[in-house]
Amino acid sequence: MATTVVEAVFVDTNVLMYSELAASPFHAQAATKLAALRAAGHELCISRQVVREYLAGMSRPGAITGLAPISALVNDVRRFVATYRIAEDGHSVTTQLLTLLTAIPASGKQVHDTNIVATMMVHGIPRLLTHNLADFNRFASLIAVEPLVP
Repeated sequence: MATTVVEAVFVDTNVLMYSELAASPFHAQAATKLAALRAAGHELCISRQVVREYLAGMSRPGAITGLAPISALVNDVRRFVATYRIAEDGHSVTTQLLTLLTAIPASGKQVHDTNIVATMMVHGIPRLLTHNLADFNRFASLIAVEPLVP
């Protein structure tokens, strides 16, 4: 009997934030998409970078919900660590990041996006779920970029 291989999917910070923010105009799409991927057997992945970006984004003034209490955000992260595979960011990821930056130059905040792709490549995660397609389309020959909203 043949076994179907279900690809792992890396979840970008924006999708994670939208899935948690009921006030977000993309909340329903994010929550529905993540539930559908889980139901289909996909392993959902994030990295420590995504965790830090989530904490920073959700606690900054002007966030969609206002300032979220850090205690609530800490609980969110504990839940994420228990329910998502954490793709660690170590020496191999840094090496891959430098290789990517040489091949596909980036600067400023784009370096963070490049690091996500490097993390995915090192950990064999072929798909990225994001709302920021423009940030990742330049990596389309390396990873599958899946839009949150079609």
